[in-house]
Amino acid sequence: MTTHISEDVPSSTQDVPISNTPNFHATRHSIDSQDIEYRYLTFQSDLPLTPVFPPDFKGQIPPCPNLRDYDDPFSWSLTRKRVMTYLSCSVNVTAAYSAGAYASTASVLTSKWSVSHVAYNVGITIFCLGFGLAPMVLAPFSEINGRRPVFIATGLLFVICQLGCALTDSFAGMLVARLFLGIGGSTFSTMVGGILADVWVTADRNTPMVLFTAATMFGTGLGPLVSGLVAQHLSWRWVFWIQVITSGTLVSLVTIFFKETRGSIILSRKARLLNKWYEKLEDAGALGMEVNDSDPEKNGQTALRIRWRVKTDEDRSSLGTMIAVSLYRPFHMLFTEPVVFWFSLWVAFSWAVLYLQFGSIPLVFAANHGFTLEQTGAVFSAVAIGGIVSAFLSIFQEKWAVRHYPLKISGSPEGRLSFACIESALMPIGLFWFGWTCYSSIHWIVPTLAIGVATMGIFSIYLATFNYTADVYHVYASSALAASGLCRNLLGGIFPLIDVQMFDGLGFQAASSLLGGIGAALTLVPWVLAFYGPRIRARSKIASSFTPP
Repeated sequence: MTTHISEDVPSSTQDVPISNTPNFHATRHSIDSQDIEYRYLTFQSDLPLTPVFPPDFKGQIPPCPNLRDYDDPFSWSLTRKRVMTYLSCSVNVTAAYSAGAYASTASVLTSKWSVSHVAYNVGITIFCLGFGLAPMVLAPFSEINGRRPVFIATGLLFVICQLGCALTDSFAGMLVARLFLGIGGSTFSTMVGGILADVWVTADRNTPMVLFTAATMFGTGLGPLVSGLVAQHLSWRWVFWIQVITSGTLVSLVTIFFKETRGSIILSRKARLLNKWYEKLEDAGALGMEVNDSDPEKNGQTALRIRWRVKTDEDRSSLGTMIAVSLYRPFHMLFTEPVVFWFSLWVAFSWAVLYLQFGSIPLVFAANHGFTLEQTGAVFSAVAIGGIVSAFLSIFQEKWAVRHYPLKISGSPEGRLSFACIESALMPIGLFWFGWTCYSSIHWIVPTLAIGVATMGIFSIYLATFNYTADVYHVYASSALAASGLCRNLLGGIFPLIDVQMFDGLGFQAASSLLGGIGAALTLVPWVLAFYGPRIRARSKIASSFTPP
């Protein structure tokens, strides 16, 4: 149970409780020679807030600091949690948006800079490279300095790099800007999952995670949709100027409204604030803080000099060690943990299919239906709509399952895979559907619907990966998710380089069928875990024993 300080914290000097009665068996000399008692601070700690002064004290009492901003994030109000969730998901939309918006300027910039389509798509690959590698270094910084400063710093880098994309006059400059854009935007995706875990308990986390996944899918579809329209009617630079404006606005809101969510960082700051206040009180003449004492001769009260420590600060390794572990552990888990390996392969392939659409959709719809850049951009609305539909479906089915089968859903990690076993099949179904309706004689809405169906399957895979990994690996979940995130972004960055060769070389139908066949084979992953997950977890040296929420 969390101790709430808000109603007991004095707001001014006059409100500070003072004790200077003779019942306190302490003198200035005895206090000066008294050792300081160090205690470990938690969110449940009872905080002594009443200073003890000598009977003849006439000085000024340093006011008690405001501790309301240092409460346990789990105990925050529902409104505050929702604001943090919506703000985090909004910036995640901008990161996903920037990945696909770049593809809309291909026809203009390949001609302007005399580069091939494949060479131009390196801008997507290098973005994904920064997006996948940067969190392995940035994550330790967030553990030491907190989520907020890392979030804001990388957000500023993200805006600056968007500005660089809008102003550059060379292909090399664009590639450099895209690399650092991926680094800056990486925290808008990878850190959001940690932020949601900081403020929502496991039982309440599904809906926020659904919103996070929906933001990713919505942003991915929104990028080509809006940018296709802009590139058709305005200068290509406006594709990036719009992102400068939107991302700059959101980063400004983050700077103003985003609060630190990492519990260990909040406790460290709270301990420093309290210790500084205690020191000021003692410098002003305080004998210590009033605490309860079991000695009957002291009337149950005594003065004690206290200082607070935080356990995680003492257990934390150096920054160099943390970065080394952050780089080593994901790869170690990727090749030693079957769950991490197969989930990473599954989500990486689904992500590659999503990014492959940046090139395949304009290619197919221009060849079969004569679509313009604006019209092919509009087809990407199927991705955004598929993400929104999946979000509503996931929230509804979770509530339905908790109401009717609470033990099955919350009793084991495999229970949360039940829906993914069925819905993940929508990805290969959508791919086959898309491939075999890619004819000029078939109305364009038919393959467009297939794109939406495939997106719903990718949504379920992405959500299942986050939920199952978090349930199974607990404190090591961030490393496991870093491994899947790296695989996801590397494979997602590679596929746009081969989209034209694949679809032109194999043909639209054969290329889509190949992808659908691989996707169908990978849908066995959740089924295997649904039946054999407990055995697989039992053999793992890292997986934690599951504790129902």
